[in-house]
This record gives sequence, C-alpha cells and structure tokens, in this order.
Amino acid sequence: MRFGVVVFPGTWSDTDCFHALADSLGQDVRYVWHKERDLSSLDCVILPGGFSYGDYLRPGAIAKLSPVMDEVRAFADKGGLVLGICNGFQVLCESGLLPGALLRNEHLQFRCQWVNLRVDNASTPFTNECAPRQLLSVPISHGDGNYFADEATISRLEERGQVAFRYVDAAGDATKEANPNGSLNNIAGIINEAGNVLGMMPHPERCVEELVGGMDGLPIFRSMLNKAGASIASPWA
Repeated sequence: MRFGVVVFPGTWSDTDCFHALADSLGQDVRYVWHKERDLSSLDCVILPGGFSYGDYLRPGAIAKLSPVMDEVRAFADKGGLVLGICNGFQVLCESGLLPGALLRNEHLQFRCQWVNLRVDNASTPFTNECAPRQLLSVPISHGDGNYFADEATISRLEERGQVAFRYVDAAGDATKEANPNGSLNNIAGIINEAGNVLGMMPHPERCVEELVGGMDGLPIFRSMLNKAGASIASPWA
C-alpha cells in the first residue's frame, strides 16, 4: 500500500507517521510537500500533527489554502483514504472535508498525556480490526482539540455512526473527567459520510511499539491495510 505523508511548513509529526508506516508496518511511504499537485500514485494520504504555518489565524486556516489540499479534496472525492491526525484533523475541518471545528481546549491548557479511546464504529476502513466499543490507549498532544459543531451536525454524526472514537474512562464510560479538552459528546475522532476520511486528535503513530509505551495505534493502521488488501511486513507485527 502506498502512503503519502503531507508536510506543511510547521508540521512536526511527519517523521513519526513515516516511521510507523515504513519501519513498524513495512509499507511504501513518501513525503508529500504542500505545493505538490499529483497524488495519483497514492492509496492513502495522511495529514500529520504539528503547527502548520505556526497556527496563525487559527489551526489549519492557512494550510487549507495550500495547493496540495485541492488535490486532497479530489483524492477523497474519488474514494481515496485520508487520515488527519491532530493538526491534520483541524486542517480537514477547515477545508470542509469534515464538519465542525476544533476549538481551544476548554481549560485553556496544552495537554500531552495518554487517554482512553472507545471505538464507537468498528466498521470503517480505519477501525475494522477493532471490536465494537474496544478501548485503545493513545496519547494526545494539543491545545486546540475541543471538537465543536452545531446541534444538528452533532445529531447527524451520532445517528449515522460517524463518531469513530470517543474519550472514555478505564471502564469505557464517556465521563466529563475522561474528556481532556471539552469536546462535545467526548468526541475524539469522526469520519465523513462516505467513510473514507477520518480526523482524530489522538496520535496513533506514537503508539506502535512497546518501547514507547504501547501499541494500540497499530489496529488503526492495520485496518487501512485490511481495507486495501495490503500485506504487513514488520518486525513488530
């Protein structure tokens, strides 16, 4: 499977994504500079975390204007898999590929910690290796992860199963205490209506090896490989 990791000025989780895919999963990966206009050789595009364009105006507001985002929109419209992580989620929302917005954390603090995620839709291209309501331990690192949308949009997301991940406690309950940023309905990740675009605030690329504290990010990447029928060649698989 061929992955492209988009690099904007200010991106800094690109190498983590590259390592997770190339070294931990043995996949074909290349960096995609933000001025590129040809994604035809790729099966999946990843928008990684960081501070694209220094988060000026608001996170993702300038990145959405980069030439590559026209191609990402066309790629998604054709059914290509797109995964936006942290700042990538913010860019997807700003670009209109996903509904809603990521606001400043409710407590106004930058949070870098491990959280529990519940898989609320296990039938997407990004979660098919997970069991329904499976718990994953994945780290977050953000100051603007507070997912917000109007009431009608939230209702549609819930009714159509577009909430992929939710912040929960160790028992799997979506409590206020388990919510690290104030996101409505404890939402941690959503998919588009077609199911081929996922945005999530937690960083699965940072938990693919026991050495760094856990491997619960692997099911997300392996799910994409399952969708494409790709083989996995990895010393940690």
